[in-house]
Amino acid sequence: MTNVRIGHYINGRSVTDSTAQTQTVTNPATGQITARVEMADKAGTEQAIAAADAALPGWQDTPPLARARVMFRYKALIEEHFEDIASLITREHGKVIEDARGELTRGLEVVEFACGAPQLLKGEHTPQVGRGVDGYTMLQSVGVCAGITPFNFPAMVPMWMFPVALICGNTFVLKPSEKDPSVPLLLAELMSQAGAPEGVFNVVNGGKESVDTLLADPRVEAISFVGSTPVAEYIYSTGCAHGTRVQALGGAKNHMVVMPDADMNQAVDSLMGAGYGSAGERCMAISVAVAVGDETADTLVESLRPRVEALRIGDGLAEQGLEMGPLVTREHLEKVRGYVELGVSEGAVAVVDGRQRSLDGDGFFLGGTLFDRVEPSMRIYQEEIFGPVLCVVRAPDYETALALVNQHEFGNGTAIFTRDGDTARQFTQDVRVGMVGVNVPIPVPMAFHSFGGWKRSIFGPLNVHGPDGVRFYTRKKAVTARWPKSVSAGSEFTMPTMK
Repeated sequence: MTNVRIGHYINGRSVTDSTAQTQTVTNPATGQITARVEMADKAGTEQAIAAADAALPGWQDTPPLARARVMFRYKALIEEHFEDIASLITREHGKVIEDARGELTRGLEVVEFACGAPQLLKGEHTPQVGRGVDGYTMLQSVGVCAGITPFNFPAMVPMWMFPVALICGNTFVLKPSEKDPSVPLLLAELMSQAGAPEGVFNVVNGGKESVDTLLADPRVEAISFVGSTPVAEYIYSTGCAHGTRVQALGGAKNHMVVMPDADMNQAVDSLMGAGYGSAGERCMAISVAVAVGDETADTLVESLRPRVEALRIGDGLAEQGLEMGPLVTREHLEKVRGYVELGVSEGAVAVVDGRQRSLDGDGFFLGGTLFDRVEPSMRIYQEEIFGPVLCVVRAPDYETALALVNQHEFGNGTAIFTRDGDTARQFTQDVRVGMVGVNVPIPVPMAFHSFGGWKRSIFGPLNVHGPDGVRFYTRKKAVTARWPKSVSAGSEFTMPTMK
């Protein structure tokens, strides 16, 4: 049993509690326990909240330009430690090193966006809205904010949240996944090195008790969440009941519509990366390919079959050029195996059954699975599997394909592959999904736009990072000002109007 113990980062320093309950942290490529992470209770979580609350007045009063300079230094430190962070992602999550670098790059883009604080936080001004009266708005910080983030992106998803929150003058408490906790702690240490005052950015590891403490504490003004839909709904309803503003991003079942005129080589390449990259543990993974017409479906399946069978799978730190790593835990591996078994029992055609792939070692590996002739009534179509399982659904025409996407309860991301501009334009207009790709399989917006889905893929009106992130982490205050002249005009007893 390892003696490595992972604690928390509170008030600018690492904090541990030898009496705390712990959970194991495992290298999913080897199956070996690498550390034990402490699970904060209510008191431990409140310690982090108190640190953030105490740091709030000073950080709020720090000029946006000074906050931006901290963020610029933070960007440089992440770049300096880039390979160390990427390796840590691979060691605890399992995704191949190239994918870990890509995750960190996308997180870094939000830091770069946040460096523009002086521009982002400008209000509006209208002189002379009435005689001698000016009107203007200010964007002010919300207060103590919290983020609750999933295992699949231990760097990127937290970085969707805290850089924008901090640059807006808020302080932050991050509750990351206990499955891969080391990266968020390193990110917090680097924030201190960049010059953030003590208590501005805190990380507390824990489970439901910690989450419920964040949801109920009146000092926490805003909560951001990314995870499964049932938990997102719980976070949203509970937080709102306590008067907290909440953005909660939930699950996905992302469809990619392949039209008969699509470039089939491009479509197959895209499906391989979008369906099996990161072992399918992405909220923007393509898990359903909707092939329009049987000929399109036959060509697509026969092209995918050898590629799925030949996926290069292994330990992302031990070997270069891999395409897929392990699943994050043994429990999650068994869950995904269960979905493959379920798909077979439901009558889907297992063109490639990942359970039959022989893989060396004790890691949590599963081969890629390809199902054909999947029906909308099947659970493998309806539910988020979050693993390397791609379902092919056959649609007779474009209208049926569109209806499949629109009728699904999730509306996170979707894509269409076609050479026809009119079809693509109509799809982008008619599809009821938050993020849409045209010949782009994973349409994750850049940091200066905002990320978020529709339907039961999100709870709350505002998405993460970009302009919506600034709106979420600020309150708008409207000021109407008049400087009185030496002679008063007298009392006014009617609703004021500007004349």
